Amino acid sequence: MAKAMQFLAGAVLALGLALPVAAEEAPTAATVVAVVNGTPITLGHMIAARESLPEQYKSLPADVLFKGILDQLVQQTVLQQSAEAGLTKRDLLQLENERRGYISGVALQGVVAGAVTDEALQAAYDARFKDAAPQTEYSAAHILVDSEEKANELKTQLEGGADFAELAKANSTDTGSGANGGDLGWFGLGMMVKPFEDAVVAAEVGKVSGPIKTDFGWHLILVKETRIAAAPTLDELRDELAAEIEQKAVEAKIAELTAAAKIEKPGEGIDPALLGDLTLLDK
Repeated sequence: MAKAMQFLAGAVLALGLALPVAAEEAPTAATVVAVVNGTPITLGHMIAARESLPEQYKSLPADVLFKGILDQLVQQTVLQQSAEAGLTKRDLLQLENERRGYISGVALQGVVAGAVTDEALQAAYDARFKDAAPQTEYSAAHILVDSEEKANELKTQLEGGADFAELAKANSTDTGSGANGGDLGWFGLGMMVKPFEDAVVAAEVGKVSGPIKTDFGWHLILVKETRIAAAPTLDELRDELAAEIEQKAVEAKIAELTAAAKIEKPGEGIDPALLGDLTLLDK
């Protein structure tokens, strides 16, 4: 039988025909793309390296990116090999910290990904506004000057019929609002410094109040009108609420794992000042 097979193969070759060969296996993450002094670099290493690149680099042509990443990994490998034997205690400890930090981030990825759902967002939104009292917004203008005497002088002019906007343009040291006749637009509580805010809340609409002193100087304030602020929509707060939900989920997971772990801290009595003693890393 063996001789028959050899004869058949010879006959095929003599006729210029090729024997069928096994199809080449498709590349996988384990496929070796380079070997540096016996150290393999795989396609998986390249894919992981690409994922860590900024978005603008990912848009490069595939052949350019492939060559660039492969060259970089080869260069990093020869550098690693040249320095590995001389790594200091500080280097090794830093590597351990970086590995710990990376893996802890991996542990939280699933926690964060599963925390932000439409139901969780709606619940967080409802909790924030369910019992919230209506908030007032104010439309006001001011004239800011550097002395109480100047503020009183301008107030006298206003009481005599002078135009608030014109006085603001001519006298206010707040050049931004002054150019607009002192107009500050609409604002809610918490957006202005406290003495100014208190004066606005207490002011009578349409009547000039002040002078009011703040760290910026002396203000004459004119509240033009007020309104009840509309609550922001869920979409407007989506990112903010999602961040809060993620933070709570992370805190809960850490608390759960910490409670279940056996944790000992024999070093709690160490002098905190030793944190700054870099010489300990060389001993």
